[in-house]
Amino acid sequence: MARRLRILTWHVHGNYLYNLTQVPHDFYLVTDPQRSPGRVGRVGSLPWGDNVHEAPVDQIGGMHFDVVLYQHRTGWDEDRPRWLSAEQQQLPRVYLEHDPPQQHPTETLHWVQDPAAVIVHCTHFNALMWNNGVTPWRVVEHGVKPLGQERYHGELAQGLVVVNHLERRGRRLGLDLYRQMLDEVPLSLVGMGSETLPGGVGEASQQQLPGYMASHRFFFHPVRYTSLGLALIEAMLVGQPVVGLATTELSTVIRSGENGFIDNRPTALAEVMRQLLREPGLAREWGQRGRDLARERFGIDRFVSDWMHILHEVTT
Repeated sequence: MARRLRILTWHVHGNYLYNLTQVPHDFYLVTDPQRSPGRVGRVGSLPWGDNVHEAPVDQIGGMHFDVVLYQHRTGWDEDRPRWLSAEQQQLPRVYLEHDPPQQHPTETLHWVQDPAAVIVHCTHFNALMWNNGVTPWRVVEHGVKPLGQERYHGELAQGLVVVNHLERRGRRLGLDLYRQMLDEVPLSLVGMGSETLPGGVGEASQQQLPGYMASHRFFFHPVRYTSLGLALIEAMLVGQPVVGLATTELSTVIRSGENGFIDNRPTALAEVMRQLLREPGLAREWGQRGRDLARERFGIDRFVSDWMHILHEVTT
């Protein structure tokens, strides 16, 4: 059996981190006294395992690690030279890239230019769009460990949108499309800051979210340009049918008319959402097929196996 590793990392995306820590190694989360973004440690309502620890910034330099797993540019550019010893900076290093490039979508050179590091992208779309330069890269697709046993019933004749801070994040995350669809179909918006928008119900904990997914007739994903959202995968695992844009990685997940519906025409999206409101049986059929795909493609066992392979590769 592979030796148990001590991995230094950051808390950037809580859901992803929870799934990542299902990998049977020890994870040490960077913390500072202010609990500033990325340095917050074991926070929130997620059921962190005994393999998840905290690493105060003033102690990191004297701690032993086997791998450093960077997850945001601040960690790579600022925390690395400030808090890590010279020896720790030369440890096996992986950069987990959660997003596609935010500047130019095809010409942006990734800031990690290090032939001894590895960039891990969470979608093939991300890997395609980034210019990875001299840095080797791999793809590990998402994996999700469900937090509950909720199953879809869709009795509430409304759609569900799950986006944090949608009003602030604007067109890229689909604020205009959300507003447009509200005039066509009933929608609920869940996420941080959502209570300021029509239809917004506020933030929901990770334990509450599957209940929303199980009760709402469909999941609407208005996002133009992103990675592949974990909330969308969680909805599929519950059995909720997905309606969204035919962009980014989602175009490889949803087959229109079989396990959901994707299109780049708002009028077509609105018509299908109205159809699902009229035909709950169709919604259940699409949702079940989507659940079957999600269990096969985004299961936690495959995800853990892929990460075990990456970590073995960089430490041997």
